[in-house]
Amino acid sequence: MDQRIRDHAEVLVDWSARIDAGDDVVLRVGEGAHELGVAVARALGEREANLLATYDSDELTRAYLRAHDGEFDTDPDYQRELYERADSVLSLRGTRNTSATADVPDERRQAYAQARQGIREARLDTDWVSTVHPTRAMAQQAGMSVEAYREFVYDAVLRDWESLAEEMAQLKEILDEGSEVRIRKEGDATDLTMFIDGRTAVNSTASVADDSHNLPSGEVFTAPYDTAGQVVFDVPMTIRGTRVEGVRLVFKDGVVVDWEAEAGGEVIAAILDTDGGAKRLGELGVGMNRGIDRSTGQILFDEKMYGTVHLALGRAYDACLPDGDSGNDSAVHVDLITDMRQDGTTIEVDGEVIQRDGTFQWEHDRR
Repeated sequence: MDQRIRDHAEVLVDWSARIDAGDDVVLRVGEGAHELGVAVARALGEREANLLATYDSDELTRAYLRAHDGEFDTDPDYQRELYERADSVLSLRGTRNTSATADVPDERRQAYAQARQGIREARLDTDWVSTVHPTRAMAQQAGMSVEAYREFVYDAVLRDWESLAEEMAQLKEILDEGSEVRIRKEGDATDLTMFIDGRTAVNSTASVADDSHNLPSGEVFTAPYDTAGQVVFDVPMTIRGTRVEGVRLVFKDGVVVDWEAEAGGEVIAAILDTDGGAKRLGELGVGMNRGIDRSTGQILFDEKMYGTVHLALGRAYDACLPDGDSGNDSAVHVDLITDMRQDGTTIEVDGEVIQRDGTFQWEHDRR
């Protein structure tokens, strides 16, 4: 076994999930993530945690959803209680076909997501962490050789997380004290203002200790409660097995009032039609992981790409909300990304430029 797989498992179990002896852990192993699953199982055994492993497959999901009549039981007890009784849920993604579910009807996919919302909430109430094991399909999706993609993945995962956490803390402090965030790009007429006062930014250090649940991570995110203006997302993505490019959203009073897409418009339409919350933003995130320097079609990596901003339609994360505030509620949380590394781009907080052309002000100050 590649030593980097063992190192990945160690980071996941110790730094990210903070697993202790006696913890009840659900390990969701993707169809292409067997090797990482073995390494994680070994690490959990060494730490004397309790393990229940499940098999997570896009092909199984496709077969089930295409055969089903679409009338799904709401939050089946046996599934929800699995997560309600768990301390941690570790999800190892590793698909063998990035388009495996592309031909699942949108209305059936939406019905399934809505019926399982309680199950999702139960999983999110645990110390959950999601990560990715590099597969040939994912390398192909990224337009990279298998070996180059593996190097890319491990550059993003096996980082000095403590040092990165200290750098990202500077942005968290700015957002926590701010009221308005404005992103502007001269090249595509992006000019969007988001209101964040009263919200708490998350320093996403790839550790549940900081309420961060993705490995790799390397972003700071918060939850806008109102949005105005327009934004163009120029980083291509694969969403629900479909290529999506050139999405433009126009917001008024916090709601999407107009939109267009150069490719994948049917996917964007289906997302926006999911429920009322799907037309609002649930997240504003700023990517800060320098190990991620290109888009790959995998949101777990692409949203952390240094010099980018991602905005999510749908559900807001509770960690960003004041006590008693439910925030934006939706059955979906779908990220879209815009590249801020071009000339003429800025991120402003309360009128002060904190990033220009993809470089933060504190980086300029060190020069």
